[in-house]
Amino acid sequence: MTPTAEGAALPPIPDKRYFSIGEASDLCRVKSHVLRYWEQEFTQLKPVKRRGNRRYYQQHDIQIARDIRNLLYDQGFTIQGARQQLDGKGRTLASLGERGAADSLASVRKELESIAQSLAS
Repeated sequence: MTPTAEGAALPPIPDKRYFSIGEASDLCRVKSHVLRYWEQEFTQLKPVKRRGNRRYYQQHDIQIARDIRNLLYDQGFTIQGARQQLDGKGRTLASLGERGAADSLASVRKELESIAQSLAS
C-alpha cells in the first residue's frame, strides 16, 4: 500500500464534540497506545481528561493526530522532525489569531468540499 493510498483511506471526522480514545484511534488508523505515546511526545496533542483519567478527543485533537500520523508514516519524519514541523505549523496558525485561523481553516474546508462535489458529479 502506498502512503498516498493510506492517507486517502482516513475516514471523515464526524461532526461531534468529543471522541473516546477508541473512536480517535479508528479515525486516525492507529492503535490507542500510539495515541497515548504521541500525547507524551507532542505538546500539541492534549485531549480533555475527565473522570477516571478517561481521554476525550475533540475534532482539533483528531486533526493534530492525523497530522502527526502523516508526518511520521507517510512523509517519513522522525519524532523530533515531526515535532519541529508541528511547531512551525502552530506558529503560522497562531500568528493569524484565533479568528483568522478559524476563518482560514473554514475557507479551506469549503474549497475542499466544492472540489469533492465537482469530482462526484
